[in-house]
Amino acid sequence: MTAPFATDLLGWKPSGKNKLGWALVPNFADVDSAESMRIAAGVLDHLAVTRGAVSDVPKDPGGPLEQAVCDHLGWVLQRKDPERGWRIERGAVITRFDQYAHLSEVDALVRANPQLRVTIGTDYLIRPDVTVSLARVRTASGLPALHAAVSCKWTIRSDRVQNIRHECLQMIRHRRGRQPHLVTVTAEPLPTRLASIARGTGEVDAVYHIAYDAMAASVAGTANSEQADAWHEVTGQRRVLSYELLVDTLASW
Repeated sequence: MTAPFATDLLGWKPSGKNKLGWALVPNFADVDSAESMRIAAGVLDHLAVTRGAVSDVPKDPGGPLEQAVCDHLGWVLQRKDPERGWRIERGAVITRFDQYAHLSEVDALVRANPQLRVTIGTDYLIRPDVTVSLARVRTASGLPALHAAVSCKWTIRSDRVQNIRHECLQMIRHRRGRQPHLVTVTAEPLPTRLASIARGTGEVDAVYHIAYDAMAASVAGTANSEQADAWHEVTGQRRVLSYELLVDTLASW
């Protein structure tokens, strides 16, 4: 399935220089990778996005992706189960939630002691792109329980992989109580790059793709053996999933 906002964000944009010499390129492809461009173009074809015309999409889709995920989850989760007190926010620091409330005390000590600041740092003060919390769950701190932390990455690059892993690992290590669902939402078209974040030792629970079915069709029709193998690996292991399953997972937990 495809996220309901996918075609508002995915489309064609002008390109002065790219690997295939195209005048227009998919706005989520790496223009230095012919395979990325071909697979992304196939995705747009399966989404019925017209070739040969510039699409009316955001110039920088990263922020709009975060907002789209935030708005969609807020709307659909409230409709599915209004009794749970859903709160969906962008950029909320994790100390606002029950499992991480104690980090506020740690932060106060660190800020009061310059030596501690040097030794410990402050990288435990994570601000996930989108947070899903439950206001009606009774907690010891009185703060809402963090149900999920969603890292929204328009595309995947090596630095973004390390950032996602680091943030998730910090949230695993520092939590007190139940671990939230730690996930990534992306439009990345290259399966090997999806594998770079989907593989691993469990820092990230799952990667949800906003155009999963179109990706599957494009990989089957255009990808080389390396990319096809990577796609079959991460989808076969259920490490890369359709965005629609994120809603179902959050609603059923």
